[in-house]
Amino acid sequence: MRSLIFTIANQKGGVGKTTTAVNLSAALAEKGVRTLLVDLDPQANATSAVGIEKREGASLYGPLRGEGTALEKIVPTAYNNLFLLPSEEDLAAAEIELAGAEGYLGRLKTALAPIKESGKYRAIVIDCPPSLGVLSMNSLAAADFLLIALQCEYLALEGLGQILRNLERIKQAGVNPTLELGGVVMTMYDVRTNLSRQVVEEVKQHLPGKVFDSVIPRTIRLSEAPSFGKTIFAYDPLSPGSSAYRSLAKEVIARFQLKSAS
Repeated sequence: MRSLIFTIANQKGGVGKTTTAVNLSAALAEKGVRTLLVDLDPQANATSAVGIEKREGASLYGPLRGEGTALEKIVPTAYNNLFLLPSEEDLAAAEIELAGAEGYLGRLKTALAPIKESGKYRAIVIDCPPSLGVLSMNSLAAADFLLIALQCEYLALEGLGQILRNLERIKQAGVNPTLELGGVVMTMYDVRTNLSRQVVEEVKQHLPGKVFDSVIPRTIRLSEAPSFGKTIFAYDPLSPGSSAYRSLAKEVIARFQLKSAS
């Protein structure tokens, strides 16, 4: 069964992007979908959020430079069906070094190709840095689908246009002509305000059929879980955050036909 690569991106920080990458990956794994989480952010927050310590030489820095393979960097996590390609600080150097290299936008696609072809993972989920630099653009070049994590506030709508323009640039330049917008995940939803509801409705009008029905609530438990090196399901399995990400995983499985492993 063919692997599908999803990149979760937003050039703005603090929008729940890494929280979504980690907990969506964990929820897919929980539902029997063999999932690989790729941490492409030099801050390595997704790595520590699944309980893996940062380790020198563990990231994609070497494979992006043509040294070694991405396959040998994959590590298991404490969760069934969830595997990790870790990050660490040396990826920050890759951001600078790749900028002037030949074919720099295709480096991640090349590095992930053997993993995709192996068919070991049904879903490959990439967590990007909170910027539109070389690493984030590489993730767009490598992905089948872009998933946008979008905070439920009006300023976030400005950033949405920028992300969509970059998607079109990647397609039109021939770097990744088949890249599609897979969907928008509305995060930090505050049930107490009309603003959250209005923003969701506005995004739905702008991108009909692309906004997931499952909205991710603004909760302290979701913020706390990474500091314990745990997904929300391990930290507080009965919380609203857990329910929201399980619901989102169901939608993702249905939308992209990610059939559960036997």
